[in-house]
Amino acid sequence: MLPQKQAEEAMVSSSNLTQHDDRDEEMPNESGLGLKSLLWHGGSVYDAWFSCASNQVAQVLLTLPYSFSQMGMLSGILLQIFYGMMGSWTAYLISILYVEYRSRKEKENVSFKNHVIQWFEVLDGLLGPYWKAVGLAFNCTFLLCGSVIQLIACASNIYYIDDHLDKRTWTYIFGACCATTVFIPSFHNYRIWSFLGLGMTTYTAWYITVAALANGQVEGVTHSGPKKLVLYFTGATNILYTFGGHAVTVEIMHAMWKPQKFKFIYLIATLYVFTLTLPSSAAMYWAYGDQLLTHANAFALLPRNAWRDAAVILMLIHQFITFGFACTPLYFVWEKVIGMHDTKSIFLRALVRLPVVIPIWFLAIIFPFFGPINSAVGALLVSFTVYIIPSLAHMLTFRSASARQNAAEKLPFFLPSWTAVYVVNTFIVIWVLVVGFGFGGWASVTNFIRQVDTFGLFAKCYQCPVRAPTGSH
Repeated sequence: MLPQKQAEEAMVSSSNLTQHDDRDEEMPNESGLGLKSLLWHGGSVYDAWFSCASNQVAQVLLTLPYSFSQMGMLSGILLQIFYGMMGSWTAYLISILYVEYRSRKEKENVSFKNHVIQWFEVLDGLLGPYWKAVGLAFNCTFLLCGSVIQLIACASNIYYIDDHLDKRTWTYIFGACCATTVFIPSFHNYRIWSFLGLGMTTYTAWYITVAALANGQVEGVTHSGPKKLVLYFTGATNILYTFGGHAVTVEIMHAMWKPQKFKFIYLIATLYVFTLTLPSSAAMYWAYGDQLLTHANAFALLPRNAWRDAAVILMLIHQFITFGFACTPLYFVWEKVIGMHDTKSIFLRALVRLPVVIPIWFLAIIFPFFGPINSAVGALLVSFTVYIIPSLAHMLTFRSASARQNAAEKLPFFLPSWTAVYVVNTFIVIWVLVVGFGFGGWASVTNFIRQVDTFGLFAKCYQCPVRAPTGSH
């Protein structure tokens, strides 16, 4: 049995080295594709790392200080580390399930040429159609809301450079700009964008840190958090949302030339993200304290200068990139629904993808609540999409002794016991269900309804300062 298993694993590994998503391009060869290959054809381990790190922290970087004001410094730091590690574990589970699904299908001589494997298809292949339906519903809704959040963030940020237009008008403009992501075929083609996006986020994070420390504490600063349970759990679910950005893990893996090497990429990406989120959040809360409770966007409190304007512009570009990350899986699903997933015409695919952008645009105009919407999405969608469902799916996939014995991937070196794996998975399911979805859902929905009552739907300029009667800026 053991030699046979090793032979099968070798066959799968070899297959994964040669079979990848070549719907748009082939793996670069010696003839080379010049600059186009360098910028456009991504599929390496480094590409996957940049994609994970860049996608994990975007606009949420600007709302984490707001979460610290709701929770207090100690809870903010500890929960970032806790949810970062938990998110890395469930991303690892997703990668294991992808490899398991793909290895089983390749043993059946199934080809994935011109087809991008997605999370709901993994659930379907391993657990059946009911799991497919659940995975599809949660994943698509989460990605839809994630795209809405990026669009809201674009309008919120640009307002701090040019307030001649209100945030709703900026949402119209950036909705049209973000619609151009329909021309990016797949995650292969985010190579240069992922690299630039992470650089932009890194600059912004360290600008926030240095600016907050250099400006010092504002006069009369107070640090009263946590004061209310509803605020505490709202902040906690925003952090849950921050480290739950692996709803596109399967698509990133499928874009790799060697998907089996993905296993610990998300963890390494998370460790880097800690160097961005922890210093910036702590510095902002130290400097501004409770003022952050009414300023969900960190840019709102930092003094305007060339450094801040540069950070705003870089974040705008990065949010455009992250919008594409969140929308691309939705484009794939829509293509499969209408039977256009196999076409290689970029312009035809762009045309059929446009209907996906319209509801995102509309929802961003209805609910422009930058900050509170993150927590609501985190509690109601991220809890299941990237924490509970992967943990349950992993336990059910390997519930039988034969499935565990013939698993395509071995247990991790740091947790070499199936019992220990099941204990960790069970803990995640219970914790996220009770704390994330239960308490977090109650708090974030309560806070969200409060925003609707205060500002109304279709708010023209959410959390904008009151203008002088003369209309001067």
